[in-house]
Amino acid sequence: MPFSALFRPTCLAALPVAALAIPGYGQGGQLADYQRSAALHKQLYHTAYRIPNQVSWQADGQAAYYAIYTPKGQEYWQTDGTQPPRPAFDPAPLAAKLSAALKQPVAAYQLPLGNPKFDTGAAGLLLTFTAGGAEWEYAPATTALRQVRKQAEGRYWNQRDDQDESGRLVYSPDSAWVAFTKNYNVYVRPAKGKEETPLSFDGAANDYYANNLQWSPDSKKLVGIRIRRNAPHTLYLLRSSPPDQLQPKLESRPYPKPGDVLPQQQPSLFLVAEKKQIPLAMNLFAQQFNLSRPEWRRDSRAFTFEYNERGHQVYRVLEADATTGRVRPLIEERSPTFITYSSKLFRHDVADGQEIIWLSERDGWNHLYRYDGRTGQVKNQITKGPWVVRQVLHVDDNARTILFAASGRDAGQDPYLLHYYRVNFDGSHLTALTPENANHAATFSPDYRRFVDVYSRVDLPPVAVLRDATTGAVLQTVEQADVAAWQQAGWRAPEVFSAKGRDGQTDIWGIIVRPTNFDPARRYPVIENIYAGPHDSFVPKSFMSNNLAMHELAELGFVVVQIDGMGTSNRSKAFHDVCWKDLKDAGFPDRIKWLEAAARHDPALDVSRVGIYGTSAGGQSAAGGVLLHPEFYKAAVASCGCHDNRIDKMWWNEQWMGYPIGPHYAACANVTYASQLRGNLLLMVGEMDDNVDPASTYQLADALIKASKDFDLVVLPNQGHTSGGEFGERKRRDFFVRHLLKQTPPAWSELPAQ
Repeated sequence: MPFSALFRPTCLAALPVAALAIPGYGQGGQLADYQRSAALHKQLYHTAYRIPNQVSWQADGQAAYYAIYTPKGQEYWQTDGTQPPRPAFDPAPLAAKLSAALKQPVAAYQLPLGNPKFDTGAAGLLLTFTAGGAEWEYAPATTALRQVRKQAEGRYWNQRDDQDESGRLVYSPDSAWVAFTKNYNVYVRPAKGKEETPLSFDGAANDYYANNLQWSPDSKKLVGIRIRRNAPHTLYLLRSSPPDQLQPKLESRPYPKPGDVLPQQQPSLFLVAEKKQIPLAMNLFAQQFNLSRPEWRRDSRAFTFEYNERGHQVYRVLEADATTGRVRPLIEERSPTFITYSSKLFRHDVADGQEIIWLSERDGWNHLYRYDGRTGQVKNQITKGPWVVRQVLHVDDNARTILFAASGRDAGQDPYLLHYYRVNFDGSHLTALTPENANHAATFSPDYRRFVDVYSRVDLPPVAVLRDATTGAVLQTVEQADVAAWQQAGWRAPEVFSAKGRDGQTDIWGIIVRPTNFDPARRYPVIENIYAGPHDSFVPKSFMSNNLAMHELAELGFVVVQIDGMGTSNRSKAFHDVCWKDLKDAGFPDRIKWLEAAARHDPALDVSRVGIYGTSAGGQSAAGGVLLHPEFYKAAVASCGCHDNRIDKMWWNEQWMGYPIGPHYAACANVTYASQLRGNLLLMVGEMDDNVDPASTYQLADALIKASKDFDLVVLPNQGHTSGGEFGERKRRDFFVRHLLKQTPPAWSELPAQ
């Protein structure tokens, strides 16, 4: 029998569940169901063995390394393709050394290694990793452990480094000159002298030159950026229960919101010998969201930078002549909706800009193009068709080939499954490297000659192989997952299901998770796990070895589903554009049709009792379910939701809701529809959430109170952007048991410890 046949959902559905069967489960939501859910967690957690993760390569590409779980615990293995995979090192000596260094017990098969990297040194294999707030080096051959450095303290995501900082020295490539900022202006001095020469005179406290100065390769020119400050928006958070004092603490974060004024950047070209400043004309980059990627041509003839226009409907690659400062567009993208700058753009300059490889959705699908870098004209479209390029991994200028990941190209497969390909610059010889009907995760050797491919589906346990990166040929089978413990626990593979969306033509894809004791003669309430953020797609496509929450929720007497509706990413541009200025849509017309089709496919799904839950953008959508579609969704748990896009962070909301701010923002806000609540709603929020302003949840609560609506509110002290951890999970499960199963949950004191 083929390996994959052992794991077909139909086979798994018939597996015995006697090991988990507890009398009284039939009604759902009983103590026995909670006990079985907890038992399932323990039986499945880290017991899907021999699934590679943390895959990495030696710098010379001779061997690959990976971590796996075995019955012993976590182990680290290696393969070079010439002999069978084998353990990379004995973990016991490292555990002993690390225990002494950290002054706490470290188990050999539970090594706390962060970001492990393997390479060869003078004494053979050298392992680097982080642990205990420091970076370490370990040589297995000699068991020598050395602390390299303490880790740098973290920073908030929106802290800036572009304030005026005198004294940061930027040396010219020939080491003859030093550039720096001083008194908000640009200065240079000889590297071996002290005489300082100002190159600019227009800097001021609120209109200053940033210290990220860029020398030309010939050391004769310099680019500086003058930044006009904006008035920063400050988010205030009250920490009610600080661990170091009795009284609460008021904390603040910089937090730009939609519509706020942004800093403006103006590049200037400095000709050092002439002591001449040439400010660049801003007509091609006037309405800035930001400028990025300043880069000199290697021959110093020009420098390039990228312009993202506020509102994200125009994106340009610009080139500035290094003699005159004249700016011209090399590439311009325009969209009547939005350009997904954060994940769907890619640029690679070939031969010092003679050609440019560019990624664009201009034909309705995300594809690669080759530009003439001198004229700015398209030479040819490299990839084409009703499928999408998802990532460019490597461009080989000499071989004139591109290595990339894509999805949707293989007819008959789930269009989200990731595959890897190689193609020539002219679009010829498109080669599929990963033909199996599965979701592939590749880790390439530094020379891009080989790669480790771990492939799986939610209903197919992982297989890891070593492949040739030119042909895709399998050089060695590295690992095959061992899920015997899951089979013995009665685990049921999720079912992959698709149905037509709102237009009656487009396939909508999702998964269905059933309890281990699923009885097709019963009727089960359905709970949707929703995240409809437009920046990606979210339904799991790989084997869910580390994603057990939906299985555990299903054990209480539910069927749990997850769906990617229109408005999410990784399909066509038209599919994605549904979200434009309408985040409240959240794909609900597609989700409802999918759920109704799933109920026709399996009558055990009771779509008269549908719940929904999510966090962040998923929290916004979960609350939107019961506010905007109360005829279908009867109960919702919304955690840390952005319930009003006007008070959430700028960069995410202006990307999809547009700029300037208009009435459509209020039309998408959950607070606008508070009076429409008919079902049951639980709001959860972390008081220290600096991702989504907690006021978003509080203002929805305020609107619900004013509308005389009954709802639940849980505030999580000291917690940030979160689903609530173990406490939140228990609250969520109990909420659905009460409102969808109409049962009283057992007391927490009766539940097994987690």
